[in-house]
Parts: sequence; C-alpha cells; structure tokens
Amino acid sequence: MTTAAATTDTPIDAPADAGDTPPADRPPIRIGGEAETIRVLTTTVAEGVLPDVFVSGGQLVHLSRVSGPALTADQAAEQPTALPVQADPLTASGLAFLLAHHTYVHRLKKDKQTEETVEVEASPTKTALSAVLSSRYWPGVRPLNGVVGSPVLRPDGTLIQTTGYDPATGLYYAPTAPMPPVPTHPTAAEVADAKHFLLHRLLCDFPFVAPADRANHLALLLAPILRPYLGCLTPFGLISATTQSSGKTLLAEIPGYIYGCKNLVWRKGDDSELEKSITSALHSASPIMLWDNIAEGTVVSSAVLAQLLTGSQWSARMLGSSGAGFTATNNRLWLATGNNIRLGGDMATRTVLVRLDPNDPHPDQRDQTAFGIPHLDIWLKNPANRVTVLRHLLVLVMDWINAGAPRSGHTMRQFTAWAGASGGLLAHHGIDGFLDNLTEMREADDEDAEWVAFLARWHELNHDRPMTSRQLRQQAEIEIIDNQPVDRWEGTFLTDDLGRTPSTKSIGRHLISHVGRWHGDYVIRSAMDSHKNARVFWVETRTDDDHQADDQDPAGQADLWQ
Repeated sequence: MTTAAATTDTPIDAPADAGDTPPADRPPIRIGGEAETIRVLTTTVAEGVLPDVFVSGGQLVHLSRVSGPALTADQAAEQPTALPVQADPLTASGLAFLLAHHTYVHRLKKDKQTEETVEVEASPTKTALSAVLSSRYWPGVRPLNGVVGSPVLRPDGTLIQTTGYDPATGLYYAPTAPMPPVPTHPTAAEVADAKHFLLHRLLCDFPFVAPADRANHLALLLAPILRPYLGCLTPFGLISATTQSSGKTLLAEIPGYIYGCKNLVWRKGDDSELEKSITSALHSASPIMLWDNIAEGTVVSSAVLAQLLTGSQWSARMLGSSGAGFTATNNRLWLATGNNIRLGGDMATRTVLVRLDPNDPHPDQRDQTAFGIPHLDIWLKNPANRVTVLRHLLVLVMDWINAGAPRSGHTMRQFTAWAGASGGLLAHHGIDGFLDNLTEMREADDEDAEWVAFLARWHELNHDRPMTSRQLRQQAEIEIIDNQPVDRWEGTFLTDDLGRTPSTKSIGRHLISHVGRWHGDYVIRSAMDSHKNARVFWVETRTDDDHQADDQDPAGQADLWQ
C-alpha cells in the first residue's frame, strides 16, 4: 500500500482530474480483499488525504459548493445570507466520488493474455466504504466546529478575516458578501462613526420602551461575533411588542440578515414537536434560529427549550429513526418575537427581554421616509448595506478588545460569561441600560407571579406556622358560611393544568421543588416533623432590613440571575 502526502489545501470544489490524467498525478491507493480495503482506506482517510473533508463530532463531513440555476432578484432577496459553502455528512457514495476524483484507487490483477500482473483502477465496494465511515476516530483529519459567513472573534481576541479554514477555532470562514478588512486598531473617529450609525440610524426608529431594551438588542446583535471568543452559551432573546406593526420582526431580521437565519414554527404546549423542530433546525448552518410572530399572549414555558439553552450539546433521536441518535453543538442564537408574550417555568432567568411599544393606534402608517434608514427591510436586502452594519459592529468589538475587553458585574445563571462581556462592551462605549429591565422580566414570568400571590396569601393566613401538605390541601377547600361559598385563598391557591386543586401528594411535590427558591419577597422552608412523622412547610418573608440591603446593591439583580 502506498499513499501520498495530504492535500488539505486544495480549494473547495477545485476542478477534478480528467479521466485520462496519469495516475502519478493523484495519490495512489492500492486495495485488495474487502478486509484489506477497509484497513487501507481507513488509514488513508485518517491521514487527511481527501480535500475539504473534516471531522465534526466524530463524523466525517465534506464542505462543498452547490450549483444550480441562477436566482432571480426576488429569490435572491429571500435568501440574502445563504452560506456559499455547506457541510454535509460524508456518505458512502460521497466517499467514492472523492476517491475517484482525488486519488488513484487500484488493485493488482493478472492479465489473462500475458499472465502479467497489472494495476487496474477500481472503486471500493459500498460495504467497504460504509465500514470506513463507521469509524469515529480520525486523528489526521481537521476538526470543523462550524461554517461562518461573517468575521468572528478568536479566543485570543484576534479577528477571523481570511477566507477558508481557521485552525485556531476550527471554523471555516465563507463570507456571504465581499468584506473589506476591518481595522484591528480602529481610530476614535471610526469608533464614534460606528456608534452613531448603530444608535442614531439603524436602531433610532424602533419604539424601544426603555434604554435597557435597546442595549439588550445590541448585546444580542453582537453575540455571534463574541461567541468563539467567549466559548460560552448565550441566552434566549425575546422581542415582545404591545401591538402588531411595531417592528419586532424587522428587529429580529437585522441579525438574521447579517449572519443568516432559519425560521422555525412554535407549537404551543407540544414539547415533542419542539424537540423535533430544534433537531431539524440544528442540521442547518444558520447561526440565528427564529420563532417569529408567536401567537399573541403565548406563555413561553418549555422544559425542552430550557434544556437547549443551558446545554452546550443537543442530543436527540434522529427523525424517522428508531435507534440512531443526533448530536450537535449548541452554538446558535435563539430568538422569538410576538405580541405581549409571557414567560413561564425557568425561562425568565434564561431570557433577555427586548420590549417595543409604538404608543400609536396605527403604527403601520408611520412615515418611513423620515426614518434614519427609510424602508430598512428593503435596505437590508442589499449585501453592501449588510456589510456596512457588520463592519460598524466589528469596529466596536475591536475597540473594546484593544481596551483590554473590560467586563461588567452582570451575572446571569449559566450565561454570566456572556453577560459580563456584553455589559462590559456596551459600558465601554457608553451605552447604558443593559439588563436593567429585570422587574419587567419578573412581570413577564407568569408562573413566578402565581407563586408570589400564592405564598403571599399563605403567609397572610398562616404566618410562619409549619404545615403539612395535607393541612394545606384541607385549608384550600371552599367553606360555606351563611349559605355562601368562601374561598379563604381568594383564588391564589395552586391549580393543575385543568384549573383544579391538586392532590395532597402533588402539592407536596410542588412545594419540595420550590423549597429555598425566592418568589418576590417570599420563600418556602421545610423540615421533617418527628412528632407528625411528616414533612412540614412554612413561608418566610424578607424583613425591611433585607429591602434596605437590596437598595444598596448597585447591580440590583442578584436574586433573579443567580
């Protein structure tokens, strides 16, 4: 068996050798029986011989360009940020194609007439090719962590700006539009121009409720650039408006146009369908995943979504398969838009909120010609304009890096690294308000509001008296006083999905899961009562001294985000 040196620098989809090219111009691979062929091909592929073949999660993938009929102007507008290359899992037929075009696979065969042993070009069997691809260990093949269509920040603070594979990050940079070099040390004038453009032209006409909403959106807009540098998760971005035609979809389309976006469908209350949707979406290379225009008043509460946001890897059973699994790196920015969207479960502590309120009965009739960028939706479809937006964002990032990449004191559960860096970047440029809308976030958390009301009434009725879940359940029963039904809990007692009072056992499970967790000014405590041989619960409330201490906390956010 003989092989040639690796040809990993061959350009993507370079013209293949013609059929009459001398074998000497292609790396020779001698195969024999099935078992020998499997060993030879495995060794050859592991040495990185095949161009544009990478390994991702133990699976070989191939980067390729896709050709076809030229897009019309309307079609191009609908696909403004399609990546020029795509990574697909390498199949047996794909491996056969690459071997035929980039190597000289042959076997020895005796000529029947001369009885001499000659080399004959051959193609390995499908069984042999499939056996090779079953391996999960490819030490000589370059790892691929993703394909990006815009410059991103390396862990050392430098910017990926050269088209092609970047060994430091394992990313392949394939720009969606010609991108002039971004200065690594931008001037003060360039920084001021970038800030003015972003704040006073790009975002100036969106009806943000408060500075926090604009700052939060800028942080989300910068997240795809910072992610490789920080190596951390990013929270869920929720753009919630008071009415239609507020600009929420356009606001979400800005990062979508710049980086590439895939639109998803939100199915209320169906976690199994949501899991399938996420798994399907992660087969796409799009950095932005968007649930646009969720039904008005929807409560976003999903254990599946909460798990996705706090895990660096997503694992699920492959669609249409009974046993095969799918694993992907969760390196996307997940966004949603809708009118008057609420939060439930643990989503409040995993979400960055951006609120819009046009305070106008007819926001769709606003005069767009007077906007900072008239008809922004059309303007963004021009690749040159998207490059302008991206360049200004990168200028702010590089100026922050040159200042030592200062962090802020923001904390946010599993997203503290992102929050500290984003807060520091915005503060460096004098952009205030980042994550300041925590009170509104609490108000958007329907489940937390229900618990606050429940615990407040519990404390009012029982003070700090320990009670079993059975006693509590009995107290929730409606009493008849003077022939009139009386609910001592005034409608605040916990209910199940059907609006009924839960069983004693169910109440106990609910209480245990919330022991030690603050809801507003109230917290459940628990202990075992040896006399009753049962677990008891009681509610404690903060003292006035606690409130005073909170007022002295400049961050004012520890309880929600920690």
